[in-house]
Amino acid sequence: MIVETLKENLSVNKLVCSKKEIIFAEGDMIVPDSKPDILDTICTSGIICLYKKEVLDGKVRLDGNVNTYIMYLADDSKDRIRALNTSIDFSENIELPKSEQGMECKVNINLKSIEAKVVNGRKISIKATMEVEFRVYSREDIEIINDLQNADEIQMLKEKLKVNSLLGIGDTKIYAKDNISIDQVDNLAEILKASMCICEKDIKISYNKVLSKAEAEIKIVYLTEDNRINKVTAKIPIVGFVDIQNISENNTCDVEYEIRNMIIKPNQTEEHSIYVELEVGILVTAYEEKEINLIQDLYSPCENLEFNKKQITTMTGKMQIRESKSIRETINIENLGNRNIIDVDIVKNITNENKLKDRIVYEGELEFRFLTATSDLVLETKTAKIPFEHIINNIQNAENMNTNMEMEIANQDYIIQDNGDIVTNVDMLLNTDMYQNANLNIMDEIQTNGTREEQDYSLIMYIVKKDDTLWNIAKRFGSTVDDIVRANGIENPDEIQPGQKLFIPRYKRAGVEKQNTPMVNYV
Repeated sequence: MIVETLKENLSVNKLVCSKKEIIFAEGDMIVPDSKPDILDTICTSGIICLYKKEVLDGKVRLDGNVNTYIMYLADDSKDRIRALNTSIDFSENIELPKSEQGMECKVNINLKSIEAKVVNGRKISIKATMEVEFRVYSREDIEIINDLQNADEIQMLKEKLKVNSLLGIGDTKIYAKDNISIDQVDNLAEILKASMCICEKDIKISYNKVLSKAEAEIKIVYLTEDNRINKVTAKIPIVGFVDIQNISENNTCDVEYEIRNMIIKPNQTEEHSIYVELEVGILVTAYEEKEINLIQDLYSPCENLEFNKKQITTMTGKMQIRESKSIRETINIENLGNRNIIDVDIVKNITNENKLKDRIVYEGELEFRFLTATSDLVLETKTAKIPFEHIINNIQNAENMNTNMEMEIANQDYIIQDNGDIVTNVDMLLNTDMYQNANLNIMDEIQTNGTREEQDYSLIMYIVKKDDTLWNIAKRFGSTVDDIVRANGIENPDEIQPGQKLFIPRYKRAGVEKQNTPMVNYV
């Protein structure tokens, strides 16, 4: 006979697989007729746009492009510094054996390096190296039995657990555009270099909606018609609403931003400005913390019970830690001389993650790529690295945490000293999402299967052994924890010692009360 049960719902967002992969985007560019021949390249930069990702059976497909800016030395005595802009497409199928169509994939993609080689005066070969981190999730809605109806004789061992249940997933696309003003004295000749990052991320939760707020920080180095180099920095707001049913301020959200498309070009209708247009995808994954009463075990002193168990893995202890770190270092660069810093690119790398008992230690480095120039516009790129360490303290069971660290450059400033050293002042924001895996044994299909066999005695003496619990003893002998506690005057049911002698009351047969003068056996 099937036992009537009470159930509650749990939505599990399970990490199925994760992987880091190096991918490449390669292509050739023919110099337009309007541009002079190339003598040599000075520096190359790029912005990644990921306009499509698709989870398939056994793989994930990515489609995108790298918007590339090449600053070069022209084979022309009049205009020595010029620039080229092109887009290199890439399409990759990454093998992930556990992935299935319909699953959710989160992608973090970073440009590790990009280089342009001169094939001849009218042709350049370009290669971009990207590091991609994939995290594929599957959603499963599960009914958990947390109590039984009309089953007074059934003994249940329950455990209260806090887990993070998936509340919902939503996304939106944001189109943002702006005209970035440059100095009024500058007549724009061409854009030499551009970079972009999403920063100052924040969310606000209202009724059934998540307001996602961020800024696209854009740096543009440009050439003027009178052959000067200047730079402009601007921030464009990225604001969007994502619908998540039943969300509240007590819930937590993971927010992912993807640059899907972009246009940066001189404004054709307004002088002294640069037109910027962006398409940004926003993905929000919301979780609610639920306390569940999970039945770990059950039995009946009177009847035989049968049930099935299955194990599921879900999240618990999910938290988001936001910390800042300042780096103040002096860098010595050889042959810097009287050069000025035109622009700086920073490549952020985590080289090691060490999870200890109560803390997580990150080791990393910042790679600085300085674009420098002399007074007569002789450009050169110089590089330097600064190692750093970041420690997140007071993390319970840190060694068992699943973590995802993101770094963001908040502020940067550089001072060239008289001896040629560069004093760097960099402020970073370090955003770490973490959680633990909770392995739950879920019961279902509980039913009775006849009465327990008649016994020859109704009370035994038992000597406690190592690793015994009152629950295990009661279940073994068809008794109850409450009966053992009463029969032995136990004050704390969780504290029994090996060698301790216990009287174990048990039923003589199903439905028969314990005798007043029971027979005693010793075990």
